[in-house]
Amino acid sequence: MPRGRVSLELLRAEAHQERDTIIEERLIGGEDPWQFMEELPSIDELVVYLLRADAINANDGQRPSPTREYRVMRQIALEHPDLTPTVWRMLDADGTLSKHHWF
Repeated sequence: MPRGRVSLELLRAEAHQERDTIIEERLIGGEDPWQFMEELPSIDELVVYLLRADAINANDGQRPSPTREYRVMRQIALEHPDLTPTVWRMLDADGTLSKHHWF
């Protein structure tokens, strides 16, 4: 089910469950939490990834071009303003912002 119209609270709850599952699987696999906890995405980053995946699925599974990636991420920020800092941080981290001169 596409998550675009779901409340941010529900999206965060889903992301929290997803993160808990990842942690549990890594612990069962014998990994040391001191070694992997800092590399896990934040709850809000997971929410953005889930919403981005929905956008990719809605586009027949095609990975977005850099321009479409920017638009998808921007739309996520517009639909969920509390995610705006996370969206911009993620775009900056992957270099998408530097490839575009939107400012």
